[in-house]
Amino acid sequence: MEPAGEFYRMENGGDQSKKAAMGKESWNNGIRTAQNMSNSLLHKKSDPLLVSKLRFQMLRQFLANLQEVILGTKLAVLFPAIPLAIAADFYNFGRHWIFALSLLGLTPLAERVSFLTEQIAYYTGPTVGGLLNATCGNATELIIALFALYRSKIHVLKYSLLGSILSNLLLVLGSSLLCGGLANLKKEQRYDRKQADVNSSLLLLGLLCHMLPLMSRYAAAPGVLIADSTLQLSRASGILMLVAYIGYIIFQLKTHRQIFDSRQEDEEEEEEEEKAVIGFWSAFSWLVGMTLIIALLSEYVVGTIEAASESWGISVSFISIILIPIVGNAAEHAGAIIFAFKNKLDISLGVALGSATQISMFAVPLCVVVGWIMRVRMDLDFSLLETASLALTILVVAFTLQDGTSHYMKGIVLCLCYTAIAACFFVHKIPAPLDQTNVKLGLKPSTGISA
Repeated sequence: MEPAGEFYRMENGGDQSKKAAMGKESWNNGIRTAQNMSNSLLHKKSDPLLVSKLRFQMLRQFLANLQEVILGTKLAVLFPAIPLAIAADFYNFGRHWIFALSLLGLTPLAERVSFLTEQIAYYTGPTVGGLLNATCGNATELIIALFALYRSKIHVLKYSLLGSILSNLLLVLGSSLLCGGLANLKKEQRYDRKQADVNSSLLLLGLLCHMLPLMSRYAAAPGVLIADSTLQLSRASGILMLVAYIGYIIFQLKTHRQIFDSRQEDEEEEEEEEKAVIGFWSAFSWLVGMTLIIALLSEYVVGTIEAASESWGISVSFISIILIPIVGNAAEHAGAIIFAFKNKLDISLGVALGSATQISMFAVPLCVVVGWIMRVRMDLDFSLLETASLALTILVVAFTLQDGTSHYMKGIVLCLCYTAIAACFFVHKIPAPLDQTNVKLGLKPSTGISA
């Protein structure tokens, strides 16, 4: 009897071999997203024989799950940052240390959430698995944004979401094209334009919804207050963006699923990787627990970002737009680059474009709607510099991907664009927003990012 099969039966009851096989077959016949494929490169194989000789079944099962979830990633070395961040907060260490440790602790957690949703998908099938990835694929960014919204730090919320989009479109995609082009100089690198076209269209729709509140503010006559109308326009646009995202999910999971299917070409490698290693209820329990830990660390990040900015002499905008997305998504970014080395650009593009689309069309409008419910004035007016950076980024990426081929020069251009934007936010000391002052006075926060 294999130890893995024993753990399945102990946890779920009955003969789980057929259920696991059915779940695996259903998931393999459905969509395994590029995000899952990217994070799977950081998994480490564990040896079930290390715990199979233990006497007590409950202890054996717990240690087996612990081995798979905590030690089953190459980023396990960063897990100690989590208790260190909690201890730093408890013993009132420097708040910049709390921020740095929390940010490091979020890195392995983001990768493990993707792993756990993939494990659940083996038992629920491709539709539920796809929905989980569509909502949990950027769980870290979304939770940070919701905590910033709860604390009425609208500037941190907008900066972090904008930074995630820019990072995926320029840094991740650019690094993938650059490394893939250098590693495959003698090969013609091609990718399927259909997926890129769909994501580009959605990103342009999101950009339109961002630009309308900004343009209406600049088009208003001098002395006319348009804060309420801008807020109403943002809420209406947010609902339309969520409707478009729901249509995108149906398009991705049902009607045109073959476009987004990121299965590996190597059948042996696919068979080796696509295997459930823990039971359904264990994966669900670990997912809930890690989500709570992400929520705790996100609260630390949001609460200490101003202190870190003051201590390090770096603006809040640079930390939120550049540092947080780079560190928080390091695992997913590394996976995209590795697949580009293997000349599998469809997966790399799926990681970069899919994450950017999910943040732009799901996370941002969701924060607008949640702010509406909480009576917080969260709108889509990201101010001129931020919106212009987003617009130019989307246009550059759309032009870069229009011919379906790739080479390292395209990667260089995208990486240099990201460097230029990072330098802009580093030297441009945006005045402190009025969010914190208004909160202390009991007033509603302002609608824009900058003064």
